[in-house]
Amino acid sequence: MSTNSASAAGANTAAPLKIGLGIIGFGTVGQGVWKHLAASRRDMEARLGASIELVGVCVRDPDKPRAVAIPRAKISTDPLALVDNPRVNIVCELMGGTGAACDVTLRALRAGKVVVSANKALISARGAEIFKAVSRFGGQFLFEASVAGGVPVIKSLREGLVANRFPEITGIVNGTCNYLLTRMEREGLSYEAVLRDARKLGYVEADESLDLDGVDAFQKAVILAFLAHGKWVPRNKTLVEGIRAVTLEDIQRARDFGYRIKHLAVIRRDFARGLMTLGAYPALVPLDSILARVDGVHNGISLTGDVVGTTTLIGRGAGQDATASAVIGDIVDAIRTLKGSAFKFLSSADLDSYDTLGATVRMAELEEIHTSFYLRFLLRDVPGVSAEVYRVFAEEGISVARVVQYANPGTRTGTHTLSTYPVTEAAMARALRRIRSLRTVLGPPLALRIVETRE
Repeated sequence: MSTNSASAAGANTAAPLKIGLGIIGFGTVGQGVWKHLAASRRDMEARLGASIELVGVCVRDPDKPRAVAIPRAKISTDPLALVDNPRVNIVCELMGGTGAACDVTLRALRAGKVVVSANKALISARGAEIFKAVSRFGGQFLFEASVAGGVPVIKSLREGLVANRFPEITGIVNGTCNYLLTRMEREGLSYEAVLRDARKLGYVEADESLDLDGVDAFQKAVILAFLAHGKWVPRNKTLVEGIRAVTLEDIQRARDFGYRIKHLAVIRRDFARGLMTLGAYPALVPLDSILARVDGVHNGISLTGDVVGTTTLIGRGAGQDATASAVIGDIVDAIRTLKGSAFKFLSSADLDSYDTLGATVRMAELEEIHTSFYLRFLLRDVPGVSAEVYRVFAEEGISVARVVQYANPGTRTGTHTLSTYPVTEAAMARALRRIRSLRTVLGPPLALRIVETRE
């Protein structure tokens, strides 16, 4: 009795485990993580039973003015020195890119440390290499903030919906595109006018092609595809398009057809045939769907499971606070893992099972992907002009579901908009190439996919 009491007393007075944290990259997200951790650290320590030490941050320019003040002694310009610091147990890689960021990540994992990352570009490009290091050296890699900011889609796939297989994942994962399309529709503004405002508000990446050409959404879709299906998808096996060609007229015509235009990441799996498709592109979604009502900079992701049906997660997809929230959530999970009070997010067994899953699925060819389309093209207003276009459709096996024609007064041109029944991606690509070459077609036609969401 007395021995047990003494043991209990000793356990109660034992010093809490000390966890050291290093942040590499101290831009918007890094400063948000430091700010919110500093404000809530005492509460977190009480709940976790661990002491959290903010060991330091690594920056390119230590003299750069920053909104978050930190002691100069905690600022470094050598990321590898911070990774190698024995007091650092958790490395937050928030520097971006796929070069130095990968070196930092692999070095930390090889040392058996935990890495928390928001770097979608790194994971989509070098995820296989990173997770091999996790499996070999016993570290951990947590990356909730890499997809949809404050929307916990990765944890939902890995934990809450783990009993499911996912025939479809469809989501708005780029807040910039969603903001642009929302304001164009609501305010009747041109793409160029809204883009100018988005730049002023800081909503557009320094490399605008990441947002506007669908690259950012593609990178996030690659991560979701790996988690759902165990396959790392190369860019040349996907359909990636941006929103630069979408006009205010297209947004208005889409509503006439019963749809709204959203930029989507779409992952589909045909389990019976062992096929998968992945795309990131502007698409028409039904007006009454949940995703059609996700506006502004928000993200929305619908996960269709074979057990649960469709679950839709909506929230802030970007910004300092939303992303910092996801990073801090991963830090908490990392501390629990280091304490031995929670399972590892990705164990060697998990990674082996992902390899097995990925080996059972192949990416569908364009002849195997069937999609309905919305088309818009400008024609000369002369007799028989549309007959040439419809002859192309007939020869490529494309059936038209609906046609609406608009005259353009004073220009001797007409705008034709139409929707099709499902057709292969290959047949539509051939038809578009032929239509572009017709002398009666003025300018390149626009083709947008129609996505009938599952809800």
